[in-house]
Amino acid sequence: MNRREKLVGGLDIANLSGVELGPLAWPIVRKSDGDVTYVDFSDAEGLREKYRDGGTVPVQEIVEVDAVWGASTLQEAIGADRKVDYVIASHVIEHVPDLVTWLAEVRAVLKPSGEIRLAVPDRRFTFDYLREETGLVDVLSAYVVGARAPQSKQILDFVLNYVTVDTQAAWDGTLDETKLVCTTSISNALELARQSINGRYIDVHCWVFTPRSFGDLFARLAGNGLIDLECIQFHETVYGEYEFFVALKPCDDREQILRSWEFVRDALREDPID
Repeated sequence: MNRREKLVGGLDIANLSGVELGPLAWPIVRKSDGDVTYVDFSDAEGLREKYRDGGTVPVQEIVEVDAVWGASTLQEAIGADRKVDYVIASHVIEHVPDLVTWLAEVRAVLKPSGEIRLAVPDRRFTFDYLREETGLVDVLSAYVVGARAPQSKQILDFVLNYVTVDTQAAWDGTLDETKLVCTTSISNALELARQSINGRYIDVHCWVFTPRSFGDLFARLAGNGLIDLECIQFHETVYGEYEFFVALKPCDDREQILRSWEFVRDALREDPID
């Protein structure tokens, strides 16, 4: 199964209406494929400016953004009465400031039969390698304050632990951790945190996951009634790659939601590279 199949397999894109979050220059669903609305935290011009000097994104290929989701809810962003069949978010969930509220807002725009499809980076094979995995307290802290932008601790943790990682070496166990050195100074990291406090949106990875930690976290959220989405599909990170895939759907049965995440959690007890 290839990457696209893991993200949109089983969805009749041509005959469904959907939302893709954060498509940048690489949308999973093209406008020519079907009825899709592109949503991001900034308009396309703002995104082009953000990535202009980074060299990681072909700025001229960034797609036009149909709706901006930030201070308002996703429902307000796409239209107060609109419901969609699917929401796709590739490498987006790790960026959101308040995970619980984000999931609730995505769920709110779905039809009862709708689905959320996620691609999630695996900490063990990315620049988040040195960071600790997200815990329940981290998520609850952002939820309590209703964070609409990354918090200072998240910014500092991301910036001061950002390292370049050879994915294949990480898989093969040959990665030299002594050479994983962050090149950003504390003063620069503090400046970014201060800019955030003063109103600038600093886009970082707020959350850090492995498949196992993701399953465990979501089981705990489900067990405490904080999510109303069941897991209907989970593809672990495969050898040589750096991401895993999750499919979720709305559900009103609390026990069924919990069982679905407990099943994932228990199936992921052992990491393949442990």
